[in-house]
Amino acid sequence: MTHTRSTTAVSRRGALAGLGAGAVGLAVGLAPRGISRTIAQSGTPAPTNETDIVYGESGGQELRLDIHRPPARDQPRPAVVLIHGGGWTQGYGGRADMSPPARKLADAGYVAFNIAYRLLGSQADPQTWPAQLDDVQRAVRWVRANATTYGVDPKRIGSYGHSAGGHLAACLGVRDTRDNGDPELGAVSSRVTCVVDLAGDTDLTIPYPQEADRQIVRDLLGGTAEATPETYRDASPLSWVDERSTPFLILHGGRDDINPVEHSRRMAEALRTAGAEVVFGEFPDADHFAWASWDRTGPWALPFFARHLRPEA
Repeated sequence: MTHTRSTTAVSRRGALAGLGAGAVGLAVGLAPRGISRTIAQSGTPAPTNETDIVYGESGGQELRLDIHRPPARDQPRPAVVLIHGGGWTQGYGGRADMSPPARKLADAGYVAFNIAYRLLGSQADPQTWPAQLDDVQRAVRWVRANATTYGVDPKRIGSYGHSAGGHLAACLGVRDTRDNGDPELGAVSSRVTCVVDLAGDTDLTIPYPQEADRQIVRDLLGGTAEATPETYRDASPLSWVDERSTPFLILHGGRDDINPVEHSRRMAEALRTAGAEVVFGEFPDADHFAWASWDRTGPWALPFFARHLRPEA
């Protein structure tokens, strides 16, 4: 799927809403239900897909993920946790938007876990920060705890996310578990081996170009940066960068009028200063949604994951 940049700046919410019908329509046609097994024309088994697997629960809400698995083999495989965008309020197709890259990653030898997480809600059920962080960290811990079941090497897990999903993917590479209250996962780490951050929000103190996006962040974090500075620092992956930060691939467009490229510039510089490995690609003519396309991100993500997760091992 490709997206062109309008000459009129639009908010994150507006852009996602406009994109929604097409993205959901694509997802409905492609996303399997239950478990499907197909055989390629060459006779080689194709990846197995499992949908709506519950990986946790919070406040009576089940947290679910889809799994795209390459054919079984004796050696455990690396895994990638994929995190959809949508301004923390609405995935423009939810986790279905990450189905295309999940399938491509499974084809390349990774067990792909395409996760949902709690979204910012109403006043009656706000689901504000750090609910989203707790969910994605729980997902990584669940993958590790169930590594044997799904043929995963728990030491080789990457994260991949776009926009708000890039923000959460980045969190997984720079900080340890925030909520360690589940005794079943008490000894299981939530930190990933490497991160692919696609136009993610990494410094939430940077003002957004559009008022609608500024309001989303105020709702998520309980006020302005001046009123709640500690929450803004806590929610910004930039604040957590240190010498233990995992390797990052960061891609961002210079024509991004939803999430300013300054997020990624600052994040890349912080990682370099800390001595962490970072590959940063800034593309002057790319807009925010250029990175929603696997055709554009795959040629960068696959070599990066191959270097750090070693699917052939």
